[in-house]
Amino acid sequence: MLNAGATNAEPVATNADQAVLSAVEQHEAPLLETLETLVNIDSGTTYEPGLAEVEAILDERLRELGAEVEAHPSEELGGNTLVGTLQGSGERDLMLMIHYDTVFEEGIAAERPFRIEDGRAFGPGVGDAKGGVAMILHSLAILEELEYDDYGTLTVVFNPDEERGSLGSRDLIQQLAAEQDAVLVFEPTLGEDGMDAVTTVTKGINYAFLEVTGRASHAGSAPEEGRNAVMELAHQLLQLGELGDTDKETTLNWTVVEGGGTRNIIPERARAEGDMRYFEADEYERVTEEANEIIANRLIEDTEVEFRLERGRPPLPENPQTQELAEVAKAIYAELGLELGAVEIGGGTDAAYAYQPDTERPAVLESLGLVGGRYHSSDEFVELHSVVPRLYLATRLIMELSKETP
Repeated sequence: MLNAGATNAEPVATNADQAVLSAVEQHEAPLLETLETLVNIDSGTTYEPGLAEVEAILDERLRELGAEVEAHPSEELGGNTLVGTLQGSGERDLMLMIHYDTVFEEGIAAERPFRIEDGRAFGPGVGDAKGGVAMILHSLAILEELEYDDYGTLTVVFNPDEERGSLGSRDLIQQLAAEQDAVLVFEPTLGEDGMDAVTTVTKGINYAFLEVTGRASHAGSAPEEGRNAVMELAHQLLQLGELGDTDKETTLNWTVVEGGGTRNIIPERARAEGDMRYFEADEYERVTEEANEIIANRLIEDTEVEFRLERGRPPLPENPQTQELAEVAKAIYAELGLELGAVEIGGGTDAAYAYQPDTERPAVLESLGLVGGRYHSSDEFVELHSVVPRLYLATRLIMELSKETP
């Protein structure tokens, strides 16, 4: 039995919808079979053979569930975004989405295939995010078995490029999300490893670039004629180290540095790249303005310094619609005698593309996939005990949100 908390074990189904719970329990083993099939296919972003293999499986499964399916090419990175649509008898339009690409290279699935050990499932992408793919497929199958179609439309989005910023799918996600009443995103749990929670706030991501141009010269016979780009870059990085804002939880970390190439030549060029995370949208303008003021202070005369900040994923800010969805999800979990947390994270997800600023719809909720941890590592896992409660949560949440007044 369960003591409710952040690491839930088995549900106590006192107040559960018994028809849904029974169907969910029948799908536990099939879901793990689906997950094994998906995990054992390499589908790293840009690896088109593997992406195509997974896409074919998802296309077939969606059509078997009665969905109309369209494929939208992700021209920037390869693969297709699949959009499946189910027509219901109700009024409210809902969208379920998750990516099917992973961060892992070709050959990793054969090297570390799906396995179950000590109450956990392991394998490349088992949590991030093939567990979420399996969750969507089996939630839809349960609804079909229960002959439930009280939604207006159910739109399913599987994209192939999330791990590289969703460059080829983000516009489509924004377009489709704008037509919905609610969007449910099936990334795994994103708090502490093994913590059972949904995600209500995510940081945005921007990409910083710093480039220095100096003058090459022989380091032994005429160093004074050179303008050392590496030295100027080091000076600028130290100056720019305070661009973050602790109060606003904005961070800018310089993570890549390149410069020079030959030991006896004063380097003409040097560059750095950085990772910026933020909650408040106007931080882009502040950081850009302050950085350009700072780099005007040069260590070495006659060097040129350029700072550039490229926009990545926007944040999913704190908002009442997401908070309301989280409360609905918590109430559903309570039907099983379980406690569901809600977390804010420093990472970014496609939930931010679905969120429409300055509007009340759609409501967006993240982390409806499985409970897990150690994502992007050789030890990535999901907790097997989370399959039944999480599948119950997803199915019941669709049903609750299909009501005219959820």
